[in-house]
Amino acid sequence: MSIATQIIGVAEKVDDFQTASYSPYHFFSSDQWAKFRADTPLTLTGDEVKRLRSMGDPIDLDEVRRIYLSLSRLLSAHVESSQLLFKQRNRFLSLSNVTKTPFVIGIAGSVAVGKSTTARILKELLGRWPSSPKVDLVTTDGFLHPNAVLKRENLMQRKGFPESYDTGAILRFLSAIKAGLPDVKAPSYSHLVYDVLPDEYKIVDRPDILIFEGINVLQSRDLPADGKIVPMVSDFFDFSIYIDAEETQIHNWYVTRFMRLRETAFRDPNSYFHRYASISEEEAMAIAEDLWANINLKNLRQNILPTRPRADLILRKGKDHLIEQVALRKL
Repeated sequence: MSIATQIIGVAEKVDDFQTASYSPYHFFSSDQWAKFRADTPLTLTGDEVKRLRSMGDPIDLDEVRRIYLSLSRLLSAHVESSQLLFKQRNRFLSLSNVTKTPFVIGIAGSVAVGKSTTARILKELLGRWPSSPKVDLVTTDGFLHPNAVLKRENLMQRKGFPESYDTGAILRFLSAIKAGLPDVKAPSYSHLVYDVLPDEYKIVDRPDILIFEGINVLQSRDLPADGKIVPMVSDFFDFSIYIDAEETQIHNWYVTRFMRLRETAFRDPNSYFHRYASISEEEAMAIAEDLWANINLKNLRQNILPTRPRADLILRKGKDHLIEQVALRKL
C-alpha cells in the first residue's frame, strides 16, 4: 500500500472529528464535563441568563452549571498560565514596566448555532471572577463591508463569506489590542438595518480579556510564496472555541429563527427585512429555505466548518440546542 493511500485512509477515518483514536482532542460527554467545574461559583441568575440568550436558544441556569462553569474554570487556568509566562519571559529578557496585553478568546461557528449567547454568557462569567478582570466583547459584524460596497462589488449574496469582511480592518484592530493601545475603535453594526453604522464605534480600552466572536474568525488564508509575514485573525487568539452542531439541526434553527423574526423584529418599519413581515407564511418559508441553501449552507460548508479543527475547544450541540459533547485539544 502506498503512503498516499495510507494517508487517505487515515483522513477518511478522522473525517468525523469525534474519532478518538486519531484525534488531537480529548472528548467528554456533557455530564463528564460538568464535573470539572469543581467549586466554581455560579454568579449568574436565571433572569440574567434569559436576558443574555439569543432568540430560540433555551440555555438556562442548569446549562450554565453543566457547561459554562467548567469552561470558566478552564479559561481561568489559561489566563493565569499566560500571566505566569508573561512574567517569566520578562525576567528572561530583563524587561521591566511592561504591561500584559489582553488575553483574546475567539469564538467561531455557523449562523444560528448560538455563538452570541455563548459569548455573552462567558463575558459575564469571566468578568465576575474574584480578580474582577475587565472583559470586553466585540463581534465581527461591524467589520463587514458596508452594504453600499457589497452591492457595488456584487457581494450582497455572499454577505458573511470571508470576502465580505474588511480583513485589513480586523487585523489592524486586533494588532492594536495586542499592542496594548488604549481606546481602540471597533465599528458598530445594526441587525435591524442590516448594515454597518457609519461613524459609530465601540471603544475597547485595554481589557484584561477580549472575546472576539464571528463565523469566520478561525479562517486561514493562502501563505505568501516569499515567506513574508501575513497574519491571520486567529494568530491573535490565546484560546479559540468553535460552536458545533449537525448541519440539519443548524438548518432547522436558522429557518425557525427566521420565521420567529418575521413575527417580531421584521415588523419594525425600519427593519431591512420588513418586507418579509407582510408576505404569507408559505412565501416566508420559501425565502428562508432559499437563504439557507444558497448563502448560509454554502458558507458553512466552504468556509466555516473547515475551520473547526483549528479550535482549542469544540462545543457540540444536540437537537435541543444544548451542549452534548465537549472536545478539548490535547496539550
